[in-house]
Amino acid sequence: MAKALISIDYTIDFVADEGKLTAGAAAQAIADKIAEVTQVAYDRGDYIFFAIDGHDEEDEFHPETKLFPPHNIKGTSGRDLYGKLGQVYEKIKDDARVFWMDKRHYSAFSGTDLDIRLRERRVNTIVLTGVLTDICVLHTAIDAYNLGYEIEVVASAVASLTQENHLFALNHLQHVLGARIMEE
Repeated sequence: MAKALISIDYTIDFVADEGKLTAGAAAQAIADKIAEVTQVAYDRGDYIFFAIDGHDEEDEFHPETKLFPPHNIKGTSGRDLYGKLGQVYEKIKDDARVFWMDKRHYSAFSGTDLDIRLRERRVNTIVLTGVLTDICVLHTAIDAYNLGYEIEVVASAVASLTQENHLFALNHLQHVLGARIMEE
């Protein structure tokens, strides 16, 4: 069986100081680690999925419009990968094992063909990195759990808006979803 790394929302809007919904310093602090973990997974032969929030500017019906400021608007630089991860992506993006996947909801599985793509490739374990630990990473893990995947989370390659939210999510991932929390 195969493994896939799912890199979630590590974009300018979620990470950079000027980002529209930034986790700021906490997200910036994982920049080297998330790039390193992604490169290692690629070199190991894993599949790599970049699951990236993509919103339409005029979508008044999306539930997030009531919760958060507009962010990761399609066609804006806010959706570009942040820092070194962007450099890794540029080097590997043309490989058949690498996928860019627009997502509309918190979970990378919601409304996408991620599950189908993983099953076609006989993936049984997913490795999660990115932001935000307590929102998109957690919701992706919940769906993965419900679909029967083994889940690994690289604790040093995920971040949240607050340390309290981050620790809550890691605890939930480990003790409720059975995720293996790794310190790669």
